[in-house]
Amino acid sequence: MIDEAFHLTPLDVRRFDFGRALRGYDPARVDQFRDQVADEMERLTRINQDLDQKARSFHEQLRAFRERDRALNDALVSAQQLRQETKEQAEREAMLIVREAQGEGERLLDEVRAEVRRVQDELAVLERARRSYLSQLRTLITRHLSEIDAAERPVPGTGE
Repeated sequence: MIDEAFHLTPLDVRRFDFGRALRGYDPARVDQFRDQVADEMERLTRINQDLDQKARSFHEQLRAFRERDRALNDALVSAQQLRQETKEQAEREAMLIVREAQGEGERLLDEVRAEVRRVQDELAVLERARRSYLSQLRTLITRHLSEIDAAERPVPGTGE
């Protein structure tokens, strides 16, 4: 646990004066140890700063990844909505095309039926005209045969 009230820097360690006592520690060894502690603190401070920088970088990357993830999710939702809308539009267009094709088919069928009726009526007219022609021809032929028969009969007074 870090005590927030006590901050010790490498410079504080280097400048700290232990004071002199009569049978105290060897000043050279204390200075050497103090330098080692200060060097280690400097090294740890640099490592800590590097780790802090990396942590900030990782937090920034994480934020960017979360933003991208959110953007991708939004894009996915939009794509799904667009796909659904496109599908519904295609179904509506397909139904419209089918209705138009059915209408066109009915129209063509009505035209064909009308044409069939017209041709049948025309055929009936032609059949009546043929029968009338044959009847007139039969009448003409019968009349001509009657005239031939009459011409072949002996004329009275000619002796035949």
